[in-house]
Amino acid sequence: MSVKIGPQGIHVDHSELLCKDGCGYYGNPAWQGYCSKCWREWNRRQQQQNEQLNKGMNNEGPTSSLVAGATSLLFNFSKFEKKRSSEKGRRVSTVKKLFSSKAPPRQEIQQFPMVSSPTSTPVQSGDFTDFLKSLRKPSIQIIQKRCVQFIEHLQARQDLTVEAQSELAQDFYQNVAVRFNGFSSEQKDRMMDNIEKFIMTQLYKTVFCPDSSEDERKDLAIQQRIRALHWVTPEMLRVPLDEDKPEVTEHLVSAITAIVKMDSKRAPQDKLACISKCSRHIFSAIQISNGKPGAADDFLSSLIHVVLKVNPPRLHSNIQYIIRFCHPKRLMTGEAGYYFTNLCCAVTFVEKLNGPSLSLSHEEFEQYMQGHKLPARKIQNSPLLHTADPGIQQMHKDLQLLLSQVWERQDRIISEVKKLEQEVLEWKRSVQEEVEESIGKFPLRNTLNPE
Repeated sequence: MSVKIGPQGIHVDHSELLCKDGCGYYGNPAWQGYCSKCWREWNRRQQQQNEQLNKGMNNEGPTSSLVAGATSLLFNFSKFEKKRSSEKGRRVSTVKKLFSSKAPPRQEIQQFPMVSSPTSTPVQSGDFTDFLKSLRKPSIQIIQKRCVQFIEHLQARQDLTVEAQSELAQDFYQNVAVRFNGFSSEQKDRMMDNIEKFIMTQLYKTVFCPDSSEDERKDLAIQQRIRALHWVTPEMLRVPLDEDKPEVTEHLVSAITAIVKMDSKRAPQDKLACISKCSRHIFSAIQISNGKPGAADDFLSSLIHVVLKVNPPRLHSNIQYIIRFCHPKRLMTGEAGYYFTNLCCAVTFVEKLNGPSLSLSHEEFEQYMQGHKLPARKIQNSPLLHTADPGIQQMHKDLQLLLSQVWERQDRIISEVKKLEQEVLEWKRSVQEEVEESIGKFPLRNTLNPE
């Protein structure tokens, strides 16, 4: 996925946000540009092709030592593929056992009471409370039983990788969703949201940022990367936000609060709701700044600005947790899926940010990264400046003056340091030249064997 910055700001082609298989759903870099559905189907096709290739190679007799070695290698790979296939088969069968023939007829499950005012947005706390209360009814307890069995099974399988745990969860969602085919699309989505929240709230400590994954290391890498980019200004990103307006500042503060709050949530849908809330505040800030609704490129550049400004905690782990364990339809379609895809684009942009991305030369970019050069700063306005208290206004103006003096002094010190480094290099070079000249005029003699 290519994210470019031009005169009008950061641009990403909307078609690149969609699944590259052309299904119309949103894709994701974690699935190599596919949506979750097409990604699983692609993996399945690849596995079948590998199995067919291995069978074909195993049926051919070796005609030379080279062919024999290659056949042996492919045979070992075939055994590995079969083992992985059988392991996946056991995982799928585990999920299917949770929905065995002992389950009540579908019409009994269809008596599950629906909450009022169906909506496609993430479930609110009141809806989830009603869902938990309804699980006490005899006709619905089968749903609770299957969910508890799945939770206990996943908690007991600490040997599984987080990718295998994710596959189990997605298979479980798929098997559960089939049992609600008689519902409307909105009611089915609401039921799946409730079930996802019920399961993942209890599995959170087991599957979020597990020790067996690279999530923690990548979290630290992204945090360090964002800290190193502290010098990137809104002007470099072509951010269309007028932070001199108090209303814009208020929306930015709310956006920052929402994306920071994401780390405290347990259910994937609640984390996704924080991303949606953050994004809506950014769109509001853009509209107030420009007097018209913001475009997609305006939103992406502003989202990158917020990410760089706040450096959200455990950003990689939270994104991966949503990808692995959120109900896939939430990420494939709708407002939340669009916002989440843009957040993934923003993180990709930050990770690959270089000089050309900001219209800078490689030398300038390295000088900024090493702290040898600082961009021209603009002191951002604050709601305190618009208060009616003259004392607070004067305090804010004094603070602005003090900051400008500190920055000027810092720039002067950096300039003097660079000048001193240059003088040291010139002095070293001149001394070396004098030494070489002296050696040329007065060559050293061997005092032990004088001629």
